[in-house]
Amino acid sequence: MTTVLGCIADDFTGATDLAGLLARSGLPVSLRIGVPDAPPAQTAAFEVIALKSRTAPVAEAVADARAALKWLQAAGAARFFWKYCSTFDSTPEGNIGPVAEALMADLDTAQTIYCPAFPENGRTVFMGNLFVGRHPLAESPMKDHPLTPMRDSNLLRLLGPQVVQPVGMIDRLCVAAGQGAIAAELAALKAQGVAHVVIDAVAMTDLESIAGACRDFPLMTGGSAVAMPLPTLYRDAGLLGPDATGTRVPRLGTETIVLSGSCSAMTRKQVARYVAQGHPSRRLDPQELAETGPGPALDWLAQQDLGRAPILYATAEPASVAKAQERLGVAQAGRLVEDTLAACAVAARDAGARRIIVAGGETSGAVTQALGVNQLDIGHEIAPGVPWTWCMSGGQQIALALKSGNFGAEGFFTQAQDTLGTA
Repeated sequence: MTTVLGCIADDFTGATDLAGLLARSGLPVSLRIGVPDAPPAQTAAFEVIALKSRTAPVAEAVADARAALKWLQAAGAARFFWKYCSTFDSTPEGNIGPVAEALMADLDTAQTIYCPAFPENGRTVFMGNLFVGRHPLAESPMKDHPLTPMRDSNLLRLLGPQVVQPVGMIDRLCVAAGQGAIAAELAALKAQGVAHVVIDAVAMTDLESIAGACRDFPLMTGGSAVAMPLPTLYRDAGLLGPDATGTRVPRLGTETIVLSGSCSAMTRKQVARYVAQGHPSRRLDPQELAETGPGPALDWLAQQDLGRAPILYATAEPASVAKAQERLGVAQAGRLVEDTLAACAVAARDAGARRIIVAGGETSGAVTQALGVNQLDIGHEIAPGVPWTWCMSGGQQIALALKSGNFGAEGFFTQAQDTLGTA
């Protein structure tokens, strides 16, 4: 099948978020872990390539994105989407802007949009400022993110230093006037030489208007939600053939493992709820891991009944995270946790777990790599932006749920198991 839309995501949970929303259309969506080594074959209508580039050096992130673009072009895609977090996670140097500008150059396009809004998950943009719920980004828990602390809420100020070409904005008043008004304003900004356009969105209907105005853009960028209307737009335009069908849900065992490396505010609540429900649990401390390695955690896991869906977690309060980072360094503290949780994922799979639930983008990347997963088929959603996925690992078919830190309600881990149980 010819690929209609090629997507590049800067982390694994973001990729599954995007893939899950595209799969709401009922059309086939395939997620690739990293840029495939082999040329495209048996591609889906919507192809998503998950990179691990959110906090990578700028040059590395740009090179990876360009390689992904080439593969997607070879798959037949003529339209592309650069997906980053709905909280615009980035460092002052990038990688959101530099990757977008590199893709624009490769596609020879003079303009793209930036719309991280996801109103269904409480992410909105108003007058160029990003909100998390009712709080400006810089006043939300994202201000304490261990890797990408967000200390400014204004997307134009955040994006400006990351790009060379001019940055502009389309505000809520224009967006409320509809698709035609947005298209006219984009054309006017393009005539003025504005290449990077931040667009307000406070409701899901805003995203439909924005997608409609930009559906023929060679490149769109944003959070996952602004891409959600695209399948319907492409189908209405006759770009999708009659052979586009959804993914079959496999039958799997119920043995489960939950692994959490995220320290986001919502994940902390989710872990606390899950532990309070009586599931077997073990907390991982980076400072202890530095002394003992993963051995004690693996020994504990070997003694657990996977039918009770145990959880291993490094989720902790910001002060505890900061203490570990101060002693070990930010990169080393994160690596210790990721490597341990990845080893536990492999051990659980080998012990019979066929359902693996992971919280945290960096953790999800480490787990999928350890499991040797290079492609996932996208299933139904557990929560907005968090689908179950199906893949092969170690000769076994398994189900993976890769959750971005702040996504899902407090009962997410139980909800995920219940949802799959009724599939």
